Amino acid sequence: QVQLVESGGGLVQPGGSLRLSCAASGFAFAGYDIGWFRQAPGKGREGVSCISTIDGLTYYADSVKDRTTISRDNAKNTVYLQMNNLKPEDTAVYFCAAVYGRIRYCGLGQGSYPYWGQGTQVTVSS
Repeated sequence: QVQLVESGGGLVQPGGSLRLSCAASGFAFAGYDIGWFRQAPGKGREGVSCISTIDGLTYYADSVKDRTTISRDNAKNTVYLQMNNLKPEDTAVYFCAAVYGRIRYCGLGQGSYPYWGQGTQVTVSS
C-alpha cells in the first residue's frame, strides 16, 4: 500500500524556517520523483518544488526559489523541504506527491502525480 506522510509543519513567525518531511512506504521510493505542492486558503493547489530520481535534479517555483531547498534520503525513504525566510503568503497546507521517474527532470504538473499525502499545515504569522 502506497503511503506518503508529511510532517514538520506548524506556526512560525515571518522570517523563520521550517523543514518539512515526506516519509514514503509501500513502493520503490528510489525510483520515484517526489514533488511538493501547497494550497492556501481559498486558492488552488500550486507546485512548490520537486526532486527527480535520476541524478536528483531539482526544480523550484519562482515564489520559493532562493529560500527553499529540497533533498532526498533514499536510505530513509524520505524527502525534505527546507524553507527559510518564510513569509505570510507561504501559509498553506503542504502536500508531497510521488510519480515514477521516467525522464531526467521532474516537473510540477499535478496531474502527473498519482500518489499523494494528506498534507501538513504551515502558518506564517506574527
